[in-house]
Order: sequence, then C-alpha cells, then structure tokens
Amino acid sequence: MKVARYFSVVLLLAAAGALAQEHPTVTAQANSVYVGADGKYEAAPDTAVLQFSVSVQDDSSQEAFEKASKNVEQVRQVLRTNGIEPKAATFGFLSVQPMYDYRNPKQRVIGYRVTTNVTLKLKDFAKVGPITQQLAEANVSETQTVSYTLESIDEAKNKAVEDAYRRARNSAETLARASGRMLGELSYASVDTFETPRIMMARTARPMAAMANAAPAPTEEFTPQTVNVTAHVNALFNLK
Repeated sequence: MKVARYFSVVLLLAAAGALAQEHPTVTAQANSVYVGADGKYEAAPDTAVLQFSVSVQDDSSQEAFEKASKNVEQVRQVLRTNGIEPKAATFGFLSVQPMYDYRNPKQRVIGYRVTTNVTLKLKDFAKVGPITQQLAEANVSETQTVSYTLESIDEAKNKAVEDAYRRARNSAETLARASGRMLGELSYASVDTFETPRIMMARTARPMAAMANAAPAPTEEFTPQTVNVTAHVNALFNLK
C-alpha cells in the first residue's frame, strides 16, 4: 500500500536522525509513524549555593594556621547569627602551602598560605544578602560566588517529558490525518532529559565600607532566573 510505504520512509529517515543523536535505533514497520519532539519546563530554583574560600598568608605556618582558624570561627558566627547551624555548611580541610621567592635563585620560603573552601546551601533566599554582606564585613574571604540551582528536579523533568510527548503525539496525529488514517496506540518511546547550567552570580566580598553601607546586595529586589529543563521524546505509533 502506498500509505504504508510512505510512513515507512518517514520512519527510516527519523531513525537515521535519531541514530546521529545517539538515540536507540527503531526498526521500520509498516502501518506506523515515528516522530520526535522536544519539550521544556521552566522552574524557579529552590536552592542558593554560596561558595567562598578562606585564605590567610603569614610568615610562619603556625601563625597562618591560627589566623585561618580564627577566620573560620568568624564564618561560623555569621552563620549562627543568621539562624544557621555551622554543620549545614561544608568546610574543607585547612591546607598549608609554602610561598617561595622565585626571584631568588635559591627560591627560599618567604611565607605560608593556609586555605580552606566553604560551601553553604540555602533554601531561604532572603538570607543570601545578609550572609554575603556580613562575610564581607568580617573580611574573611576575597570573593564569594552565588549560584541558583534546582535540587528537586524530578517533577520538572516529568513536566518536560509530558510536554515533549504531547508535541510528538500532535505531530503524529497530524501526519495520520493527512494520510487519511487514524493514530493508534503507542508502540515504542525513548526519552532524554537535559538541565541547563546553573545561573551564576559572582561578587567581590571586600568592598569599601562606604560602598557596603550605601549599595544594596546584587540580588536584592530581584527574582533569580528560572532553571530550564528540556526533554526529547521519540515515539512510534501504530496506524489504524
């Protein structure tokens, strides 16, 4: 039948495109239609991730270590002030690195740097501004980086898949009607989901005092951008 051959050709072409995109290969079948479609779902981020490092340099490793320990304790105090238990933050190990004078042929040691990294996840976005400001005023870190992400992503993925399937089925129904046929049941489907990279915002954590008092935090009165989750669905339908 002409109609069957027509849809078999469509199926072969779609399968070739799917193979190029590393999708599963589907064997062409008569009286069937194979379609692919993209879907998406935008969701507000549910987590703010604050990352910064505590780094201190001094003439001796012992003095650098002690100063770094004091700075870390200041970080803990900032967290407690904002109603956050210090254990909610991830503190890295304090690493000691000798600093050399490379201009000297003997490359003698001129000091020691002690560094640790801190990561804090916040569900309450209202705390981002106060914490970053207080860390800046405590002068314990040179830079801070804030990223917004979606940790509860399963529901967003499901919504994106539903959107992609709806589009794929609509395309299949259009092809079936154009040929004078009716769309039958779903015979096969494959799904791929993708998440867009995190939305990043970086700020310097050591502003001048006058600027710190006068300027609002970068995120103040703004809503973090949405996280886009996309899905691709390949579907094979029978024809009636």
